[in-house]
Amino acid sequence: MPLTMTDVDRFEAARPRLEAIAYRMLGSSAEAEDLVQETYLRWQAADVERIEVPEAWLTKVLTNLCLNQLTSARARRETYVGQWLPEPLLEGDPMLGPAGTAEQRESVSYAVLTLMERLSPNERAVYVLKEAFAYGHREIAEILDISEAASQQTFSRAKKHIADGKARTEISEAAAKRIVEEFLAAATSGETEPLVKLLTSDAIAVGDGGGKIPAKATPFEGALAVAKFLRGMFKPAESKRRMLGGGTPEVYATTANGSPALVITVEGRVFGVMCLERSDEGIVAVRSQVNPDKLERATEIWASADRGEPLFLADW
Repeated sequence: MPLTMTDVDRFEAARPRLEAIAYRMLGSSAEAEDLVQETYLRWQAADVERIEVPEAWLTKVLTNLCLNQLTSARARRETYVGQWLPEPLLEGDPMLGPAGTAEQRESVSYAVLTLMERLSPNERAVYVLKEAFAYGHREIAEILDISEAASQQTFSRAKKHIADGKARTEISEAAAKRIVEEFLAAATSGETEPLVKLLTSDAIAVGDGGGKIPAKATPFEGALAVAKFLRGMFKPAESKRRMLGGGTPEVYATTANGSPALVITVEGRVFGVMCLERSDEGIVAVRSQVNPDKLERATEIWASADRGEPLFLADW
């Protein structure tokens, strides 16, 4: 039976929440959109009049599609060129989803999305549904076809894995901008010492170029190594000019996934997003996404953003 307009409207009302769930589980907006659309096709083919709780039905279908995607993604990661990082979402992107609680904001942070790569597909699903969307263990058990006790145990394991690797400190938007400004001033000073002072002793820097933009295959580790790498990144070089097609890079301060971030644009296109993970001791990680396939949505969001003036015009 064809869907009525009421049925279509009911799905469209659920779409933002479904996309936010899928993005948190997959770390990719494009994959999230694809699986939400697949969920719609299954909704279209279902006898919706017999579905008592549409929200639960849609969440179950989407979650199981995500679990299948995560299983195949693990195989794809083995052949991915270089380091794999999630796709960053810029400030104002509706796919970031709910942000009313510290748990919800943390669940979509770039640091936690990266840490979730350590989790099994089921652990990711339970963590996202419980931590970001406040589903109860009974509801999660029904969605995943497991027992309530198994849901509780899985959440406990996932929470421990995330907590073991987490160093993020929640900060305000104004504080995030100050951190980016201070970081950029140090990175463009031509000296390593100002950067070393901002970094923790065990800081890391990692980039994802997807084999399309040069990026080191292994992370830089330690404050001095990270500082030297960052200093070199902001130095003029002919190779950078060729890579950018002769355009002038503009560097802005913003937030990505709720964390301090630098956005590098070239002629309106987002060329890179550098996310800064900070603890009380300083910056513990610099994660740079420069794979153009993972920056298409960022470019779309940036085009309509109130970006202000660039902090830096790179003479590359």
